[in-house]
Amino acid sequence: MAEIRLDWEEVAAAREAARQIAEDTHDYLERFTTLTVERAVCRLLGIDGVDDAGVPLPNVVVDHLNDKGVLNQGASHWIGQGALALGKKPQELAEAIAKGSLDLSRVEVQNPYEVQIWAEKRAQETLERIRSNRLTREAKLQEFGDHAGPLIYVIVATGNIYEDITQAKAAAKQGAHIIAVIRTTGQSLLDYVPYGATTEGFGGTVATQENFRLMREALDESGEELGRYIRLCNYCSGLCMPEIAVMGAFERLDVMLNDALYGILFRDINMQRTLIDQSFSRMINGAAGVIINTGEDNYLTTSDAFDEAHTVLASQFINEQFALKAGMPEEQMGLGHAYEMDPALKNSFLFELAQAQMARQIFPKAPLKYMPPTKFMTGNIFKGHVQDALFNMVTVVTHQRIQLLGMLTEAIHTPFMADRALAIENARYIATAMADLGDEIEFKDGGLIEQRARNVLSQALDLLQGIRRDGLFQTLEEGKFAGIKRSMEGGKGLSGVIEKANNYTNPFIPLLLKEQADWAELKAAQSRPGGQK
Repeated sequence: MAEIRLDWEEVAAAREAARQIAEDTHDYLERFTTLTVERAVCRLLGIDGVDDAGVPLPNVVVDHLNDKGVLNQGASHWIGQGALALGKKPQELAEAIAKGSLDLSRVEVQNPYEVQIWAEKRAQETLERIRSNRLTREAKLQEFGDHAGPLIYVIVATGNIYEDITQAKAAAKQGAHIIAVIRTTGQSLLDYVPYGATTEGFGGTVATQENFRLMREALDESGEELGRYIRLCNYCSGLCMPEIAVMGAFERLDVMLNDALYGILFRDINMQRTLIDQSFSRMINGAAGVIINTGEDNYLTTSDAFDEAHTVLASQFINEQFALKAGMPEEQMGLGHAYEMDPALKNSFLFELAQAQMARQIFPKAPLKYMPPTKFMTGNIFKGHVQDALFNMVTVVTHQRIQLLGMLTEAIHTPFMADRALAIENARYIATAMADLGDEIEFKDGGLIEQRARNVLSQALDLLQGIRRDGLFQTLEEGKFAGIKRSMEGGKGLSGVIEKANNYTNPFIPLLLKEQADWAELKAAQSRPGGQK
């Protein structure tokens, strides 16, 4: 593959600055947990369903403990106490709390060591379930083989899960490799996860575990018919980030939108809440083998794509380091970027090519997610189709991994199946016609493309060094990402941030980190000469 000559000392310095930013942020937030982290623990321990009023039982349990002022010790501590004292399963405890017949904070105190042993045993059982799903995915990919080029990623967004299934199956037959079910507008701001199959949604479909199950089942059926594995994507973001990660791990989702900064900037979710939640959610996604997609591309919808490209690169470095802190390997970091420059800008294609090539070289193991033009799409569908074709060319030439297809009707309506078919046809044609172009060309030494990449890298380094000096919280308050200012004490969900007690426990954190480390060692052993496949 042709390469741009980058200053690798600057790359190393940028990565080190991002590491220190992530380290400092993590160290500060390590003393807190959140409502949704504890609800995720409840789900991991086997609590599911809703009460008579339709309130999810994980919410019932965590709200109960929070009201009693004892949640700071961790949900697993109290569920373990109740299980040992009463001989009941976590689900039975949750149902009793919902009926008002149990005060979990007043059960007979149990031996802390025995509670710990109980919690670790239950956690191991859950990890086995998650591991089984991961092994199933691996087996299917081995059976069918994985696509070597860019994975064609398309969306369905009808609001009705059953209609989504119809459209998803059609897209798979047309050649899609990843189906993303767009989440209904506003769900990221709900501090609970809706329950059951749903048939109504605005701009997308409600993310529920049953909807995940139904779509996973449908795509597996299509995969068997087509002789390839179809990946499923949904949204692991917002106020319920870790809980949705659990749901995805249980139902074998393959890709999750899971960014450290997106919810802060674009949904005004409190930065402390988001940064705590992203850590635990990434541990879950990492252990489940889920590729995360980050949201840097969104910065360029509110800021100029030429002037602010360095903020995308800086955020990629930060997201990489937060993911590493959560134990996630680079091979699961779908760091985001986008083709969003004004098409009227002279040489915009060369600048886009420079940035995509730069990202590919700086993050060589990451399955980068490359986003199509949206900001400057118009009702002129013919021009839009050409813009998408140029985006597809950059994708193929620079060897991007996850290719979210642009739609010629992007500026008009949610795409019809015919629009999606044309987008897939466009992408497949260019992927075939330009398959080896990236390996045949060379970049001019000191030319326009190389100068652009070097300038973006240098600006990103300056920004990261400033963030390291001032701290991530102050940087977000000053609006240095996407031109959006957020307050450390503002935004939605701050009341759900809880300082941990000295005896706080969460048995899943060490086990999820160990699971990821064990899996990485297994894959490394398999890749060695003579390693078992």
